Amino acid sequence: QVQLVEYGGGLVQPGGSLTLTCVASGFDFSKYFMRWYRQPPGKERDLVATIFADAGVTHYHDSVKGRFTISRDNSKNTVYLQMNNLKPEDTAVYYCNGPGHWGKGTLVTVSS
Repeated sequence: QVQLVEYGGGLVQPGGSLTLTCVASGFDFSKYFMRWYRQPPGKERDLVATIFADAGVTHYHDSVKGRFTISRDNSKNTVYLQMNNLKPEDTAVYYCNGPGHWGKGTLVTVSS
């Protein structure tokens, strides 16, 4: 049974940082690309970042380039999203995604 569990969200001031973590189980994590999505209040879910299986290739939405970093540790079946210089418009529920499955999400609120 595939499971993706996110944690690390919370309330942070503009300009602050957070690191989201997604722990995966139930599949061969090292063979799949993983993604982070986000869904702002009242809006659609959008792709934020992708990391390929070997961690050598990453892609980012233009709005987070230079501020967010996706990484993974295949020995821990874990993918991370380091978020720096957070802005109010980054407020959203962040979801981990991989091999056709979703986590339940973790809420990030950027507000003073």
